[in-house]
Amino acid sequence: MNTPEIGELGQQLRVDSVRAAAAAGSGHPTSSMSAADLMAVLLARQLRYDFERPSHPGNDRFVLSKGHASPLLYAAYKAAGAIDDAELLTFRTLGSRLEGHPTPRRLPWVETATGSLGQGLPVGVGIALSGKRLDRVGYRVWVLCGDSELAEGSVWEAAEHAAYEGLDNLTAIVDVNRLGQRGPTRHGHDLDAYARRFQAFGWHTVEVDGHDVEDIERAYGEAVSTVGQPTVILARTLKGKGVASVQDREGLHGKPLPEADEAIEELGGVRDLRVEGLQPQAARTPHTVRAGHLDLPRWEKEGDEVATRDAYGQALAALGSSRADVVALDGEVSDSTRAEFFAKEHPERFFECYIAEQQLVGAAVGLATRGWVPFASSFAAFLTRAHDFVRMAAVSGVGVNLVGSHAGVAIGEDGPSQMGVEDLAMFRAVYGSTVLYPCDANQTAALVATMAGLDGVRYLRTSRGAMPVLYGPGEEFPVGGSKVLRRSTDDRLTLVAAGVTVHESLKAAEALAADGIAVRVVDLYSVKPVDRETLREAAEQTGCLLTVEDHHPEGGIGDAVLDAFLDGRPTPRLVRLAVRDMPGSATPAEQLHAAGIDAESIVAAVKLLVENAVVR
Repeated sequence: MNTPEIGELGQQLRVDSVRAAAAAGSGHPTSSMSAADLMAVLLARQLRYDFERPSHPGNDRFVLSKGHASPLLYAAYKAAGAIDDAELLTFRTLGSRLEGHPTPRRLPWVETATGSLGQGLPVGVGIALSGKRLDRVGYRVWVLCGDSELAEGSVWEAAEHAAYEGLDNLTAIVDVNRLGQRGPTRHGHDLDAYARRFQAFGWHTVEVDGHDVEDIERAYGEAVSTVGQPTVILARTLKGKGVASVQDREGLHGKPLPEADEAIEELGGVRDLRVEGLQPQAARTPHTVRAGHLDLPRWEKEGDEVATRDAYGQALAALGSSRADVVALDGEVSDSTRAEFFAKEHPERFFECYIAEQQLVGAAVGLATRGWVPFASSFAAFLTRAHDFVRMAAVSGVGVNLVGSHAGVAIGEDGPSQMGVEDLAMFRAVYGSTVLYPCDANQTAALVATMAGLDGVRYLRTSRGAMPVLYGPGEEFPVGGSKVLRRSTDDRLTLVAAGVTVHESLKAAEALAADGIAVRVVDLYSVKPVDRETLREAAEQTGCLLTVEDHHPEGGIGDAVLDAFLDGRPTPRLVRLAVRDMPGSATPAEQLHAAGIDAESIVAAVKLLVENAVVR
């Protein structure tokens, strides 16, 4: 395709963006029109991609970070022959694959769900890391960003990480069209302002006229030939390019063109150009899954005390030895999360993301899109900073394992800034998530191995302090299950706990038994999905459930237990002990007592219920 034809292709992409939005009665055609020439040159001259084989290991990878410009992406798919014109005009309709913002759940050519701005580049860094350090194949990663999203801090976390890793297989294309949703962007058309920022992070920068096909082509060629650092192409463009009534005008973001037919005519009418495109280079299979024998660490049931974070690190290292597709990432706290055990045994599959939790999760998502099984760890409290990335991972439908250590007030003297007491609620709210909270070492190891084979977002909550080993090696812990650790026919109520409060509940049960009060104890290690059958049975047999959790009452174990009784049957009497006040600095034992979730507090709560005849 020669240069004039590429110019015509750009016009076709504009026309089809206008048509798709007009048919839907909504969408972002003006944001699509500004980047049309950038897309046309990429599609015709640089992108090596076999649309009939989206999983081809040699395919270049394209991420539309400015996901609202989806009409442009779908117009490009039409030009490549991946979809036809009829499907293009189903944009944003019920049942259509062409959603308002693209997702890989619907389209095999989409790498990751976008639309929450500032996420495309962090995920692109993860994909580029896979290509450079793991797959070691020659594909390139192209990320099309909008200028507005460069205000997001996650973009600069990604920029620093990419430069640090020397990702010369990564190119960011910034569509600098000057206008955001409500008006001008912070830097308008000042390309130098953006260039200075990227240069400060160590990127090679190229400034271009984003509507000059030859200029764009030279810039892409420069990016491909740059070695040792990522490249950003800063393209000066006009929003709504090509239609005088909307070009570079405010107030038209996210709206179909007022006179679509006239705009199409002004753009030269409907075209049907087809792009053959470049085929991917031949590539070896990037990695194979070696399913060797899994030799999990083992701890003796009697006498051992082990922190579940230690068990996590050792189990992950063992899992890495048995499975070549497992990778680990950490947020510069691997000596605390114990991901360092994996890093020492499998350094080639460990990624240090430093204190940048958004990039941590973004990189994990990028690696997952390439078929790896990532385990990303940090303090439970700090993972809350990356919640939007977790949410979008669920939208993408990718499988990522996230591990939060130092959970709850039980961490002790460090105080509330370090205490994860919201994390269970956060992860339970994520679509299709699995939330696990082990209380001992063998249980932790077994759940780590199980997590690797699950779908969607998986979260494991680990604890800082050492705790007694309750279960023997080899015991099974199915997701959606629980363990009844103590029971009798005389049980007056059921204590439901997880993690550190399991041990407090067992101590409380012993003390209560000495006073003639029998209670059942359930270890609810699977917080989502929850063991409905066991909880319903306990409610029927004991009449009252007392939940004990090292977490705020909102969204944690108490709410998880309630999920077991949302089918219309009578809800049992439910009492909750949880972290209700703002803690300070104190020892772990003092913290648990102050929060009212230690054994002494549990005993007092049970006796109050019994003495006041609240329970039978």
